[in-house]
Amino acid sequence: MPDVLLVVTILVALGFDFTNGFHDTANAIATSVSTRALTPRLAVLLSATFNLIGALVTVLVFGGAVSNTIAKLLMQPTLIVILAGLLGAIVWNLVTWYLGLPSSSTHAFVGALLGAGVAAGGSFTAIRWSEVGKVLTWLVLSPPIGFLVAALLMVGVYWAFRHARPVRANRYFRYGQVVTAAFVSYSHGGNDAQKSMAAMGMALLATGHLHKFMIPAWVVLLAAAAIGFGTYAGGWRIIRTLGWRIYKLEPATGMGAQLSGAGTILLATVFGAPVSTTHVVTGSVMGAGAPRRLTAAGWGVGANIVAAWLLTIPASATIGWVLYAILHTAGV
Repeated sequence: MPDVLLVVTILVALGFDFTNGFHDTANAIATSVSTRALTPRLAVLLSATFNLIGALVTVLVFGGAVSNTIAKLLMQPTLIVILAGLLGAIVWNLVTWYLGLPSSSTHAFVGALLGAGVAAGGSFTAIRWSEVGKVLTWLVLSPPIGFLVAALLMVGVYWAFRHARPVRANRYFRYGQVVTAAFVSYSHGGNDAQKSMAAMGMALLATGHLHKFMIPAWVVLLAAAAIGFGTYAGGWRIIRTLGWRIYKLEPATGMGAQLSGAGTILLATVFGAPVSTTHVVTGSVMGAGAPRRLTAAGWGVGANIVAAWLLTIPASATIGWVLYAILHTAGV
């Protein structure tokens, strides 16, 4: 039975990785598609390819710092806790995808895992709060960092190109967007794929297949492939929100938003922080539009996204708690 449950947990982890990919496709390609720098089909293919590369290179070459952080959140993770956390995150991903809200897969998994851990341990002492504090600090700070970097970058770009002909400048900015879209996808794969890798590594450790937490190479390959295929599936509802409803992007602002978002995500990955790529890029989109003018509708959409941002962890924690109770009662 434990080995069967282990296989189920690994499959669910890959399912979470897949939903993460199609849920977060918009992070990399919404701005490129909305400014017509890339066609939707080519943008999705580019994003899927670099998500795969990012997941492989970041872990196999530089180590799994983000996975290590996730693995330290709970005192004694069990298969049922990990499974409930993954299922809770998938449920929240699907709900927010259906509503077209760019909520965070990272928030969802962290929240559901914590909720399931509390349900299993019977108290909040089942959680390592020092590690949770590190995660929450980066989750809170990373979107404003993306906003600020994008705003400052666009002020510099507007000043540097103040005498340039718009048609010619936009052509070069569109070329730049292709590069920055690949950069966002690479950084997204490197950070986000490590959540499902952490889940699979924790499951292997809980069942005695590992003597200490680590990410085997086959886990890296499976997770990278799952997030790549998920990205290729696309998330068009969220693409519309990021690419059109917050700010009518131009090639320059699109490139600035992507570059700022990718840089912020990569910085967090180096420090082992599991950030929300969705909210970092959303903050960067708003920051890129701020030096000119965000529409009232754009600020309204931003407010809705912030509301989803604040709601995700408590909502997914509740879902994780309920799912653990159901699985435990069912004798899983």
